[in-house]
Amino acid sequence: MRRSGGLGLSLLMALPLITPAPASAETLGEAYRRVNPAVVVIRARGEELTEDGMARFREIGSGVLISPDGKIATAAHVVHTMDEIMVEFLGEDPVPARVIASEPRADISIIQAEVVPRDAVVAKLTDSDPIWVGDPVFIVGAPYGLSHSLSQGIISARWEPNTVTKDFPLAEFFQTDAVINTGNSGGPMFTRNGDLIGIVSHNISKSGGSEGLGFVVTANTVRKLLIERHRRFYGLDALLLTGEMAEAFKLPQAGGFLVKQVVKGTLGDQIGLRGGNRMGLVDGKPVPVGGDVILAVQGITTASNEDMGKVLKSLESIQPGDDLRVTVLREEKVEELSMKWAGE
Repeated sequence: MRRSGGLGLSLLMALPLITPAPASAETLGEAYRRVNPAVVVIRARGEELTEDGMARFREIGSGVLISPDGKIATAAHVVHTMDEIMVEFLGEDPVPARVIASEPRADISIIQAEVVPRDAVVAKLTDSDPIWVGDPVFIVGAPYGLSHSLSQGIISARWEPNTVTKDFPLAEFFQTDAVINTGNSGGPMFTRNGDLIGIVSHNISKSGGSEGLGFVVTANTVRKLLIERHRRFYGLDALLLTGEMAEAFKLPQAGGFLVKQVVKGTLGDQIGLRGGNRMGLVDGKPVPVGGDVILAVQGITTASNEDMGKVLKSLESIQPGDDLRVTVLREEKVEELSMKWAGE
């Protein structure tokens, strides 16, 4: 795997940055036109296990350019397990991209575009802590494929990690009444001054449409998890099993991570991890089962989200030539997988 390196912050002058709003107040339309060129449409393809076997599917989402060398922030669920990712800059032909950093437990990923337009605009992640409930914001994305669409609203609430949904326990969220629909996922949220303060994640809806309960991962979550730390992409989609589920899977410890899917060609695939081969119910939800359950990595037990955080931190410092060791439960037997880290 190629080394992703840093996010090219030393190159930030190579392409235009979104500049602060002028002293005279901008209209919403003016702010939109200034930041819109930083927004991209993402079209991805992947495979998923269904009751009828493996099936191809497509995902459409949005993203935002955060560095001049082609780093794009987006939602993990748009790209995390995809084997083909294409991004479209405003007015440009689609170009390939690949995931280089991802934290699905916070629903955030960074992808690397192979080509960046010469005059591309970069949106700099802004400190999201000073944002207050009631502050006006706007979102740009591709709802239902309608690219570069604008919606506006306010910050309705702020939520600390592990308070909104157990699907994304590491994400700090803004709640907003700005309209969010399918295709907005991964798109940017801006302040009225055009500052990038978050990445759209999901909405909560009984009707299947937008009901004013949209959730956006804060910019500081993206920075802390994917930029300040070297959080690599391992090509896994995994689910934490604890309590009764851990007992049902006959785990030899309090918990473990069920591997639902492994992306071909990634590190998880190279070391030999296996994803699910049939559908089953976990906590009442259909989930691919039959794959490995990760019990430990580098000798560190993985029985909780906190344990996985320790694992990921330890892997930030792994160097080429070091051993990578994963302990799994496979077909009710504990097995050791290992390989030499070859770098990225």
